[in-house]
Amino acid sequence: MIKELDIETKLPHPSVPLKKKSILEELCETNPFNYSSKTLSLFVEAMRYTCVFQYKNSKFIKKYYDYNNFDPSNIKKQSDLLKIPYVHVSAFKERELTTLKSHKIVLELKSSGTSGQRSRIQLDLGSLLRVRRMAWNVFYTLGLCDIENKYDYICFTYDPEFAGDIGTAWTDKLITSFTLVGEVFYCFKWDEAKNDFYFDIGSAVMKIRQYEEKNSRVRLIGFPAFVLKLTEEYKKRFGRYPKLNQNSFVITGGGWKTLENEAIDKSVFRKILSDNLSIPVENIRDLFGMVEHGVAYVDCKYGNFHIPIYGKIVSLDPYTLKPLKYSKKGLLEFITPYLTSYPSFVLLSTDWGKIIEGCDCGLDGPVLQVLGRAGIVKHKGCAISASEKFGV
Repeated sequence: MIKELDIETKLPHPSVPLKKKSILEELCETNPFNYSSKTLSLFVEAMRYTCVFQYKNSKFIKKYYDYNNFDPSNIKKQSDLLKIPYVHVSAFKERELTTLKSHKIVLELKSSGTSGQRSRIQLDLGSLLRVRRMAWNVFYTLGLCDIENKYDYICFTYDPEFAGDIGTAWTDKLITSFTLVGEVFYCFKWDEAKNDFYFDIGSAVMKIRQYEEKNSRVRLIGFPAFVLKLTEEYKKRFGRYPKLNQNSFVITGGGWKTLENEAIDKSVFRKILSDNLSIPVENIRDLFGMVEHGVAYVDCKYGNFHIPIYGKIVSLDPYTLKPLKYSKKGLLEFITPYLTSYPSFVLLSTDWGKIIEGCDCGLDGPVLQVLGRAGIVKHKGCAISASEKFGV
């Protein structure tokens, strides 16, 4: 495992409640989908805490807020959150904006990609503990944690022994920690002769066949296009699709390889994979996240990204940057208070999306619908880089 991830061996398991050192830990210990007046007020208080902290500790935030005549101590209600000056996501690719001194940073996470500018986030110990705990609470509440049973994993990501890709490696390590772990197989292997990665689909097919034969609980994690390709390659070789243990899951993330009109509709994709793997359709989940933001947005059993109380997402009019109502397409702004080490707590993204009012699954709170990237020039992400490399 990558040396920088050694910090994880020194930390408590994400299932262990945090010591409440501040209002930030109090928020992280809240049920992620409890949208009561109390938790909404708690979120506002936590945002005021973080904005004031960043104002006092970040030279960038102080100058930025002063320039905009914004006083963070005036954050007192939900509507005040929309007044906080945002930072565009591209700023974190181009500038060194870390809030705390380097000796306070325990982990730096970077996004995937083989060329161009990469997104990143730097975490102090408190921020790292909080982001891990929030992820656990979200996955647990959505029925995706099981520390009583062992699961074998097939990860459609780069082998962390060679990748140097801290973000992906950290995410995989975190997600696999949500169950007891059997074997972990990484599909993107390193070829020393070519000095490059390759998609080892042959070994992946044999691995899933091995898991099928021993009827182990399996979790497939990673880019959706590769998961689908694995099932098709299995059928090509063995004349049928694999039949996995009914307690197996697919947790995709990273999006599709190219323009959104070439991707399979999520509901169709879930049904295809459910049939191809012989597992319940509710066991096919997707994950949306941004390395600069950190909050996990995960599918419920109906395939909808639920927004936990740890984050707030606003759809903005692309021309006026004014907030839009529910179900209106706009640029997505991401807000979260857990970060004390990096000033991406109010982040304007390059993603189009809508905020939907509620879901039939029974969980409280709004739902996020991601509608692709904005802009004429396509911003290359993890899945695009991987698919171009491996021709999927």
